[in-house]
Amino acid sequence: MEQTADRFRAAVEKGDLASLEELFTEDIRLWSPVKFTPFEGRPMVLGLFGVLLRTFEDFRYTGRFEGTAEAGNGGPDAPSAILVFRATVNGRQIHGIDLLQFDEDGRVKEFTVMVRPQSAVHALGEAVLAGLAAEGLVPPPDGR
Repeated sequence: MEQTADRFRAAVEKGDLASLEELFTEDIRLWSPVKFTPFEGRPMVLGLFGVLLRTFEDFRYTGRFEGTAEAGNGGPDAPSAILVFRATVNGRQIHGIDLLQFDEDGRVKEFTVMVRPQSAVHALGEAVLAGLAAEGLVPPPDGR
């Protein structure tokens, strides 16, 4: 799992979506701070990552922790890694963590993002929604 976390970090830092695709399970779920339900499936999560990589400015990982954590809603503990990051979105500083949870083959099956402060969450949500709509992954905010 340590190797997957290292490969994930390198792929994000390089903006390498093809390498990320190899690390995700087909049924990956990504829990976002800006949406109540998860983004589900490799195509949707990769589309989201494409938007995030264009949205974040000065993105950098600043720390890492390893262990286990309960997967999903009441699932069994899964090998996990937490990557601490900092970035800027539309002039707002963001501090956050990426919680990666791995399947038995060491691929990322579940992914949770937590960010602060609330003003940054709002800025991130607006930027991501606009990016996802532009990519045709979600309906536009105005419903057209």
